[in-house]
Amino acid sequence: MIVGAVVAVVVVLASGGWSGAWQATALADPGALVRWSSPIVTVLSELAAAVTVGALFLVVAILPSGSSREAVGAKAWPAAGVVAGAGAGMWTVLSIVDAVLTYARITGTSPQAEGFGSQLALYVGSVSGGRTLLGVTVLAAITTVLALLVTGPRSAVVAAVPALTAFALWSQTGHASGDANHELAVGAMFLHLVGAALWIGGLAAIALVARHLGGALGTTVARWSPVAAWSLAAVVVSGLVNVVLRTDGPEDLTTPYGTLIVAKVLLTGGLALLGLVHRRSVIPRLGPTASGRAPALFWRLVAVELAVMGAVSGVAVGLGSTEPPGAVTASGDLTPAEVITGHPLPPAPTVELWLTSFRWDLIIAAGCASALVVYLRWVRRLRARGDRWPLTRTACAVTGLVLLGWVTSGGPAVYGHVLFSAHMIQHMVLIMVVPIFLALSAPVTLAARALPVRHDASWGPREWLLGLVHSRWARFWSHPVVAAVNFAGSLVIFYYTPAFEYALRWQIGTVLMVAHFTLAGYLFVNALVGIDPGPRRPAFPIRLLLLFATMVFHAFFGVALVMQETLLVPEWFGMLGRPWGPSALEDQRDGGAIAWGISEVPMLALAIGIALAWTKDDERTAKRLDRAADRSGHADLAAYNAMLTRMAERADANDPGGTEQPGSPKRSAGTPVD
Repeated sequence: MIVGAVVAVVVVLASGGWSGAWQATALADPGALVRWSSPIVTVLSELAAAVTVGALFLVVAILPSGSSREAVGAKAWPAAGVVAGAGAGMWTVLSIVDAVLTYARITGTSPQAEGFGSQLALYVGSVSGGRTLLGVTVLAAITTVLALLVTGPRSAVVAAVPALTAFALWSQTGHASGDANHELAVGAMFLHLVGAALWIGGLAAIALVARHLGGALGTTVARWSPVAAWSLAAVVVSGLVNVVLRTDGPEDLTTPYGTLIVAKVLLTGGLALLGLVHRRSVIPRLGPTASGRAPALFWRLVAVELAVMGAVSGVAVGLGSTEPPGAVTASGDLTPAEVITGHPLPPAPTVELWLTSFRWDLIIAAGCASALVVYLRWVRRLRARGDRWPLTRTACAVTGLVLLGWVTSGGPAVYGHVLFSAHMIQHMVLIMVVPIFLALSAPVTLAARALPVRHDASWGPREWLLGLVHSRWARFWSHPVVAAVNFAGSLVIFYYTPAFEYALRWQIGTVLMVAHFTLAGYLFVNALVGIDPGPRRPAFPIRLLLLFATMVFHAFFGVALVMQETLLVPEWFGMLGRPWGPSALEDQRDGGAIAWGISEVPMLALAIGIALAWTKDDERTAKRLDRAADRSGHADLAAYNAMLTRMAERADANDPGGTEQPGSPKRSAGTPVD
């Protein structure tokens, strides 16, 4: 780890010196000490954050437990927690220093200048950039305390939440904060930071706790290898997006900024090759040793990889401080739509534009693509071992994930930002159409069959998934009545609280909106017609009653929007200055009509699905009873006939005089029932 940090410092100074990022400015200069120490603090802060996240992830899903049958030291999990706590502590201290140096660079003021402290306090308390740095520092401090209390996977997840939140704040700074494609730039930066942290921090943390692993070092590295591959994919994809956003063409690669891009690409490619060598030649040779120590080959490869990772980190910090050649900020006379939404107003919608317009939400799109790859790999794994998986379920998964990607990045997302009616179409598809396909694809059932089982006390993907599915929280939220209330009631809570405006203005709000409503729809559909495990499903009449109740609620919600005389989020939809389409209030009423009408089609499909499932259930019950009767020689029917015979004999004995009423049916005492 020390080798990587030293290389990172050297490279960041060299890269900034090459691009001129650390040179004195003409107007205001904070001094050479500030200019050259600021990048050092930044790169060390990012490395400390990476070690924190990497060590926590080891406890969450990688490290074998100390109670396993393998030669694993009982201190592996606590040691990783200490590594995470130490990394978070360094991260906290460096974040404080980084905030001081950042303000000094921005204002061109030396920290020794009179009044610098009061000005810094105003910066971190009132300016968005300063508040972001303060938030990162506070979250790093919280992570420090929680990491030192880590005793297992669950507590490691709790400690990782503030760390990842700090990464989300980090992604709002730098070039991404002023990018004309702000949402895409922020999403790319977040994926880049998390991918790099897992990649660098995971390997560094393994090296730091290796002496506690003993004979389980090979198992640990083998489990971490796929995570490194996915991290590499996240870094490469997000890096390419950043390059496209900040350059105007291949000719920009000859600029200092372009030269650093080329250097980073070459170093990243070298890291990928080292990882491939690691996976193919080193991992198979990391079996248990007599001493329990890692072999020299492992340490040589780790040292080289960490050195290259340090170089990549140094170039990245230098790149982030170098002015891009491409136009990344909006300038000139801005339209009302650009001021409010950050994007030019799209042209009047047509069918063609609805199908071809895209404004990528990189986080959601990457999630959909990753989920599709994982699902298909699981299906392939089942087929490779001879297990059958219905093609219809795979088709449902593909359809649902593609539809989810399109509705969050395609025409509904582009026009949903400026038209309430388009947003309502997007919302109805998210909560009522996509979940039907996802529930019928049975992802939890497939995962439970395809994922490997851990034979120690650690939690892998399968253990985490099944633990979550069978947890008290999952049982509560997936209960049919609770799922129905959540499915319907979330509409009112979302649209009649500040949550709607937050989802419009901030990308994290959009991601949370998509996640919540897709999951709420999945839980509701799975409770009615799903295949995946869940709570005990009610009788079919109760399912239809719950479905019709939600239909009525959606109708009332749509009617309320149609009749409403005031705008939802008027400072957004009422200030866009659209020269086309209906007025904002008329468009909102159209959205209410859409919410009222469009929900009927998926609801009708669900009703048909429940009816078909009811019919099949009756058929299965009848077949089961027939098979039971065949096995018992129709003993139940014979017993029933004997009961009728006894009843008839008792009736004849009690009525010897023939007192039956005239016209009453007569049956001889022993007439069997067929």
